[in-house]
Amino acid sequence: MYRWIRPLLFRLDPETAHEWAVGALATVQRVPGALALLSRAFAVTDARLAVTRWGLRFPNPVGLAAGFDKNATVYPALAALGFGFVEVGTITPRPQPGNPRPRLFRLPEDEAVINRMGFNNRGAEAAARSLVRQVCTVPVGINIGKNKDTPNEAALDDYRRCLRALYAYGDYFVVNVSSPNTPGLRALQRAEALGRLLEGVLDEARSLARETGAPAKPVLVKLAPDLDVELMREVVRAALDQGVAGFVATNTTVDRTGLKNRVHAHEAGGLSGRPLEGRATEMVRHVYRATEGRVPIVGVGGVFDGAGAYAKIRAGASLVQVYTGLIYRGPGIVRRINRELLALLERDGYRTIDEAVGADA
Repeated sequence: MYRWIRPLLFRLDPETAHEWAVGALATVQRVPGALALLSRAFAVTDARLAVTRWGLRFPNPVGLAAGFDKNATVYPALAALGFGFVEVGTITPRPQPGNPRPRLFRLPEDEAVINRMGFNNRGAEAAARSLVRQVCTVPVGINIGKNKDTPNEAALDDYRRCLRALYAYGDYFVVNVSSPNTPGLRALQRAEALGRLLEGVLDEARSLARETGAPAKPVLVKLAPDLDVELMREVVRAALDQGVAGFVATNTTVDRTGLKNRVHAHEAGGLSGRPLEGRATEMVRHVYRATEGRVPIVGVGGVFDGAGAYAKIRAGASLVQVYTGLIYRGPGIVRRINRELLALLERDGYRTIDEAVGADA
C-alpha cells in the first residue's frame, strides 16, 4: 500500500509530511483496539529475534531512531508497527523551536535525507507529561541534548535537568553530543570534554537510582560518523572510563561525497540514509573492536533491509535502528527486515541474533 501513498506524501514539504504522519499515529492511538490490530499486521514474533541487554528484553533488534517522535507522543503506535524498541527525542530541558524552515530535505536519487532541525521540541516537562500518560509494549529510550543557547561550559546542567525530569520514564538514555545542527555541540565529543560531561551525567543517574531504590538505568553515548578512527578510540576510552553502558553508532554525517542529487546536496545539516550505510557499519566495527565487545552497540545509519541490518549486527551491533528507511520504505520496513533477518540467521546456522553479533568484527 505504501507504494501508492508515498508519491502523495512526497508532494508535500518533508516536514509537513512528517507532521501528518505523527498526527495520523496519534489519531490511531486514540481508537480502542487499533494498536492491537496494527501489531497483528506488522509485528514479527519469533524467539530467535529477541535480544536482552542491560536487563531489558527487546522482542526484536530493530528499533526506531531518535528524531521521529521528538516529543514522546506516538511511541506506543510506533511499537505497534513492529519495532523492538523506540527512541524518543532529542529532548532538551527547555522548549525550543529549532532552526528556521525549510530544514528538512529529501534526496530521492540517493535515498537520503538532509536535516538541520536543531533539536526542535517542547522540552523535558512536556515530554514527561506525555510519557507518564502512556504505556508501551517495548523498551523506550530517551535521547537528551542541550538547548542551543546553553554554552558548552554549562551543558552538563542541561543534561542533568533532562535526566532528572525524564528518569522515571525511560528504559535507557542516550547522551547526544554528535548532532551537527546545534552549533558547537560536537566539541563535546572531544575526549576530555566528554569525560567531564559523562562524569556528571552518570553521577546524576546514580543519584536518581538511589532516590528510587532501583538499579541505575543505562546511559549511552551517540557518536558522529565523521570521527577519524584514532579520535573515535579516544572518545570511546573516555566514555568507558566513566562507565557508560553502550554506544549508538552513528548520528548523521556532514560529508556529501558521491551524492547524485544536485538540488539539495549543498544544504547545511546532517545527511542520513543510503549514503551513510557503509560508513556507519564501519564505525560499528571500529567501536566493537575498541570496546572489545564489552558494552552493547546500537547500529544506525542507512538500514533499509535485512541485509543492511545483518551487516551491522555481524560488525558488532546488538541492536539496530532505522529512520530514513522508514521514509522511503514505509511502515512495512520493520516486518521486512525481521523476516529477512530470520532467513539470514537460518542460512548461516545461527539460532539467535546474539550468535551473529560481532561475527565479522
